[in-house]
Amino acid sequence: MKICGITHRADAVAAVDAGADAIGINFVRTSRRCVGVEVARAIVAVVPDQVMTVGIFRDHAAGEILEITRSLGLTAAQLHGDEPPQFTAAVSDGVETVIKAVTAGSPSLLSVDEHAADIVMLDAPDPGDGIPFDWDLVGDLVAKYKILLAGGLRPDNVAEAVDRVRPWGVDVASGVEAEPGQKDPDAIAHFVAQARAAESPTNS
Repeated sequence: MKICGITHRADAVAAVDAGADAIGINFVRTSRRCVGVEVARAIVAVVPDQVMTVGIFRDHAAGEILEITRSLGLTAAQLHGDEPPQFTAAVSDGVETVIKAVTAGSPSLLSVDEHAADIVMLDAPDPGDGIPFDWDLVGDLVAKYKILLAGGLRPDNVAEAVDRVRPWGVDVASGVEAEPGQKDPDAIAHFVAQARAAESPTNS
């Protein structure tokens, strides 16, 4: 599971301590969770190697994405724009893991096979607004792709989401915040615990 929109070192430590598999650092300039490279560097410094570090990008040049990921030693790049398949391929050549974000139920899902993405994130129409989409839209996509389920997940609904959708992973940003850009350690711990319990074989 990924705790996204990390803006402070303490929030990264809380995510790691809770048992998160990945953290997301936002470089989208219009986002209220956007951080600069030096802040990101300080965050990455407290994250152990076994936890994936993901850079979130929208409408960046491929060269800029590669420069940032290499400079910081990020494990993955998450692409949120309308990048064509050749753009995704260019990023994939220089980054260990590429996550392509797609709006659930959108026509762009029909062309996701053309992208050189390792993971497909299914998000709500308005990412970051804390409102879940209709999980029935996922359908059989979990059988075709590594689906990272996002959009309006919270500690009180992530177990139901995992049980119903059975995604490869789950992603949360606003659902574990005390205020925009500031995570709540207790909420992170509760989210991770609920997701872990739901993905247990005894609950399948």
